[in-house]
Amino acid sequence: MIRTRTTLIVGAGASAELQLPGGPELLSRVAQGFDFSRFGTDLQTRDSTILGGYLGRLGAEMGKTEAAIMQAAERIRAACKLNASVDSMLEQNSDDPLVVAAGKLAIIHFVCQAEARSILRLSPRAEGDLPVQGTDNWLFQLAQVLTAGIPKSNIEKCFNELTIVSFNYDRSIEHFLPFALAMAYGITLMEGRDIVATWLNVIRPYGSAGRLPWQPGDAPAAEWGSEQPQNIIDLAAHIRTSGEAQRDQTTMRAIRAAVSGAERLVFLGFGFHPQNLDMLMEAGLSSDCEVLATTHGMTPLVKDMVLRILRRKTGIDKDGLLTPVDQRAFEMVRDFSLLLES
Repeated sequence: MIRTRTTLIVGAGASAELQLPGGPELLSRVAQGFDFSRFGTDLQTRDSTILGGYLGRLGAEMGKTEAAIMQAAERIRAACKLNASVDSMLEQNSDDPLVVAAGKLAIIHFVCQAEARSILRLSPRAEGDLPVQGTDNWLFQLAQVLTAGIPKSNIEKCFNELTIVSFNYDRSIEHFLPFALAMAYGITLMEGRDIVATWLNVIRPYGSAGRLPWQPGDAPAAEWGSEQPQNIIDLAAHIRTSGEAQRDQTTMRAIRAAVSGAERLVFLGFGFHPQNLDMLMEAGLSSDCEVLATTHGMTPLVKDMVLRILRRKTGIDKDGLLTPVDQRAFEMVRDFSLLLES
């Protein structure tokens, strides 16, 4: 049970534990998918073939010629070479609606494909089990923390003190947690989904690969593991660039309220890209806010820069309140579980 008002900031490093693509990997897949120079040769890829079909549908809807579509694809492929993330690539080309629309289409294609091929399955191999094997992922460790010490009669309290801000496009959080509740409390999966839909607060500045079919709302839906959803163009329209996210005042207020109002801020697999940090905080945090941040895989120089940036952005200057953790996301949630529950 989380007893302190906590906001989790989730980045691609956390989803990578489920074999979902990290930022550089997604960027590389998008660039390769738009390499149409290999069409008609033995080097033509399945992803390029599928994306070519999607772009044809997109072009017809937007009234664009084949030449314009190919030009947009080449613009994306070239821009990916000089960017660190798909998000920054799209923002860099945000003045071209066709490039943005094509880029969003590629994001949905590769995220849906990754969901279908990840270790997080649509359903468990055995009834009552979890849809993922093993404990080496942050969602399993989080579920243990969330349900510890809470009886079934107060099950909604699992999420009372938690807000999640996810910069990822996948729906692994919402897909996994109902199964965890069903296992922990002996309730049905439908009941677990109702509890997650009602009580869990997940904010997604960049959008996601669609609403899961059981989630409320009128946004386009796609089942977990739908590798080639028929409504992919509608799904892509709900992805947002950095600029679009920052112009959405409702989302920005929700994010900044979750961050500024937190007593504990936890960064999991987060890349600390400046445009993402700008979304999170406009001013410093409360003077007693604790900050935990995974820094796994960072060089000492990069780790030092991240700490300097966080001190400047948060305004935290007290010793012990800002803690870098050289561990993967699941290791930090596991090893800091006593603190997270306190």
